[in-house]
Amino acid sequence: MYLKVTHAKECVTNKHKHMKPIKTLIVDDEPLALEILETLIRQFDQLELVGSCSNAFQANNILQSETVDLIFLDIQMPILSGIDFIKSLEHPPVFIFTTAFPDYALEGFELNAIDYLLKPFSPQRFEKAVHKAMSALQQSREDFTANKEPQDEFFFVKADKKLMKVFYSDILYIEGLKDYVIIRQDKGRIITLQTMKSLEDKLPRDVFRRIHRSYIVNTQKIISIHGNHVEITEAGKVKTIPIGKNYKDELDDIINQNKL
Repeated sequence: MYLKVTHAKECVTNKHKHMKPIKTLIVDDEPLALEILETLIRQFDQLELVGSCSNAFQANNILQSETVDLIFLDIQMPILSGIDFIKSLEHPPVFIFTTAFPDYALEGFELNAIDYLLKPFSPQRFEKAVHKAMSALQQSREDFTANKEPQDEFFFVKADKKLMKVFYSDILYIEGLKDYVIIRQDKGRIITLQTMKSLEDKLPRDVFRRIHRSYIVNTQKIISIHGNHVEITEAGKVKTIPIGKNYKDELDDIINQNKL
């Protein structure tokens, strides 16, 4: 049904060679398809597999807690199809449909799918789809950098039955607590009903980074890093915040770019 990829790593172009890792998710209700896709994805240094699940509800849970750049998505799945899943997302990541049914190709491209892999597909066809995704993500990042407008200095969140004005410069770190997030500032805390992922998407990425499933930090407030922890001064005391193993690359990226 599928062939083994043997030289995928050698086929990466210079343009994509130094790309930031592409956080990748697989959604497919066929165990064999999941296994094959996992194997193919691991042939590419640029792809970082952050999750593999069998239905749209599991995928949505991952999207709430993980940053995902690329999804390989089956179409015909129980309860909620891949097409309906994409339609349900306000800001879907880049996605590639993987399906045994050609009838959905037109609808897939109308939804702005990067590619449409018809099972059984060859490793060469898979590689072509990966390069399309890499090019789209690279272009998107370049456009964002080129057209980036100055960020507002503040935003509003709903708390205590009113809208609270929060200045980016006042935020020390953000802590997730089930369906709530706690915005920590020297002058106090603000508790608001929303997910970590939704708040993470609103924050300027060049300053705020998620370093743990439950923590987003203002990198300008970090005073030291030791082992798997960062330290931030809060109310005159040193607050130690853990670095999750799945987020360590995020922090290393900041350090390598001399952000700290």
